[in-house]
Amino acid sequence: MPERRVTPHARQSAANTLKDESNKRFNWTLMMILMTVFQLFSFFTVVFPDGELNTKMLCVYGGYIVFEWLYLALNELITKRSDFQLEIIAFFLSGVGLTVCGTIDDDYAVKQVTAIGLGVITFTVLSLLIRSTDTAMFLRTPVAVAAVGLLCLNLVLAKTVNGALNWISIGSFSIQPSELVKIAFIFVGAATLEKLQTTRSLTKYIIFSIGCVGALFLMRDFGTALIFFFTFIVIAFMRSGDIRTIIFICTAAFLGAVLIILFKPYVAARFSTYRHIWEYINDKGFQQTRVLIYSASGGLLGLGIGNGLLRKVFAASTDLVFGMICEEWGLLFALLILLSFAFVGFYAVRGSRKASSCFYSIAAVSAAGMLLFQLCLNVFGVTDLLPMTGVTFPFISRGGTSMICSWGLFAFIKSVSYNIGDVVPHKRLKK
Repeated sequence: MPERRVTPHARQSAANTLKDESNKRFNWTLMMILMTVFQLFSFFTVVFPDGELNTKMLCVYGGYIVFEWLYLALNELITKRSDFQLEIIAFFLSGVGLTVCGTIDDDYAVKQVTAIGLGVITFTVLSLLIRSTDTAMFLRTPVAVAAVGLLCLNLVLAKTVNGALNWISIGSFSIQPSELVKIAFIFVGAATLEKLQTTRSLTKYIIFSIGCVGALFLMRDFGTALIFFFTFIVIAFMRSGDIRTIIFICTAAFLGAVLIILFKPYVAARFSTYRHIWEYINDKGFQQTRVLIYSASGGLLGLGIGNGLLRKVFAASTDLVFGMICEEWGLLFALLILLSFAFVGFYAVRGSRKASSCFYSIAAVSAAGMLLFQLCLNVFGVTDLLPMTGVTFPFISRGGTSMICSWGLFAFIKSVSYNIGDVVPHKRLKK
């Protein structure tokens, strides 16, 4: 991607034009009013279970709505911008996930709303950091070291949950380090490949990528390893545009996967029910068959929030949450959620063409690609169109680190909206 050069006059003119266009095109207040009406309706089941007021949940859900409004209002006051499409989508999806958690257990809702707050903080801090490309370049090495250290710590301290060694317990809480490393993976990749630098720098990033994927294989977290590999392919293609190199990388990875299956039979055993779930309807295929049965029973409009049967199945609010949405909220609403993610992908690709730096183009498209690929693994996995990998549904699945990661990835996607006047220019590096 060629470096973009602009004069100070053109820089300010472009900045003013983009700000004016964003203010004219999007009325965030109207969208928030519509979303608040929807949230009041969906929160009602949790706040008034069996017709009686749940004071604890009233505080949780009422506070969430107030927080949404305050965040966007203060954001507009400080930044003088109103293009909050991504933030509203994130609040919408997070609210759906919060409702799902609240209908199962009050404590789940409290932990989930706390995670949303931490996610918004991550989104805000990361957005401020990457406004300066110099800061991103300076931080890429410390972030890479921290990410590798976190994965190594995971291998030493983590405990096995559902066959994967990817959870570290801290008191009554547990974190999944691989979710946090997703943010670092894109940050380091976009910063390293933002310009054509030395071969040494590119080699370091390839080694970093191999290290991350390798650690995930040692943890037996194959779904997340696949997500990282796919993201690496997107970043590599964004930088080079060479389809032959991508084919070579994919071929090498495929051969590596074949070798792993040959020498590690337990890997293949994890996917033994793929396309055969009905043969194991009360055994290994129990979860997926229930997802298909109960999702179909929901019809177009659903059975009503909290009225489904899938919620009684293990991992209903995490891996199987898409099935819960289909059963209780209806197929039409499930499609609306999928369309929301499609819009996010469109926003990233469209914005990358006008981004003020290659860093933002690479970061936004790779972050959107990571989210969409993870979404596909979740939805197609629970419906047996792909092998089930156990990855979460972004924003909606219960889980604190997953929520924080989702908000963090949105910060990269949002970066394509930074106009030339907002960004601290990147100084030319000596090769």
